[in-house]
Amino acid sequence: MKLGVMGSGLGDLGWEKALQACQRLKLDAIELPCGGYPGDKLINPQTVLADAGLQQKIKDDVARHGLVISALACHGNPVHPDGDVARSHEQIQDVAVRLAPKLGINIVITFSGCPAGAAGERTPNWAIASWPTEYPRILEYQWNDVLIPYWQRKSAEAANEGVKIALEPHPGFCVYNPETLLRLRRLTGGLVGANFDPSHFFWQGIDPVEAARLLGDAHAIYHVHAKDTAVDAHNTRVNGVLDARPQADLAHRSWTFRTCGYGHGDEFWKPFVSMLRCKGYDGALSIEHEDPLMSVGEGLAKAAEYLRGVLIRDSRNAGWEGLS
Repeated sequence: MKLGVMGSGLGDLGWEKALQACQRLKLDAIELPCGGYPGDKLINPQTVLADAGLQQKIKDDVARHGLVISALACHGNPVHPDGDVARSHEQIQDVAVRLAPKLGINIVITFSGCPAGAAGERTPNWAIASWPTEYPRILEYQWNDVLIPYWQRKSAEAANEGVKIALEPHPGFCVYNPETLLRLRRLTGGLVGANFDPSHFFWQGIDPVEAARLLGDAHAIYHVHAKDTAVDAHNTRVNGVLDARPQADLAHRSWTFRTCGYGHGDEFWKPFVSMLRCKGYDGALSIEHEDPLMSVGEGLAKAAEYLRGVLIRDSRNAGWEGLS
């Protein structure tokens, strides 16, 4: 396995300094943000797509710093009911899909998106209940009329480019847990998989190790984010896990994103990494910093230090190489 970083957190450094930071942190991989919610501060994907020289420079620069590119990230809502938003996010995704093979990679990460609750509405509607009776009708419209046709088309387009779409299960979007990911995977002929981020599973009450077992058995884990979540037992007992308070309201929130090791320790991360290895995943764990208690620099450094002691790097047939 490789230790990587979700590069949006390094965007303010600029290209060269971001790569230098990765090298100082002794990372192996970088996930390049290519627009949408992660932004595009490190590279301009449209410009790079049109310039073979820039593509080669990016590959050379990454290799010079001892890194590989693990994926392109263009998280967005391409089925947003506002047509301008949807078209913008779809265009960003299309550029990333065409650019990925030119940079020597085959994974593009995004969200499934969330449509309106009915045709003609203007805002996304995340329906997660079976009653009142409007909710099943919302889900039927979202999946049958919008989500399935869109992802059947876009996953096939990506496959024609040799690219796999890794959807990050995330509350607020139609794919938010293993069941919804596997449903869309089945309905797209197995062409979409997961960007597995355990932080979004923790606060839903999902055991990420068991989720990795299920998705691993389905060969559906394409990429992995390394981010932790701390669940506040007191606030959760009072108000449950559905929490719309601002992330900065730490004293009252039921859960908070944390740096790896600060929400869960070895009791989670070692079995999780072992499950990934057991199911054949040998890609990157891409650190994503969203800890409101730490600076980006400190959060990334602490996560990298912690995860270096958890990752399984060598092949199990490598003999004594781990001692060299």
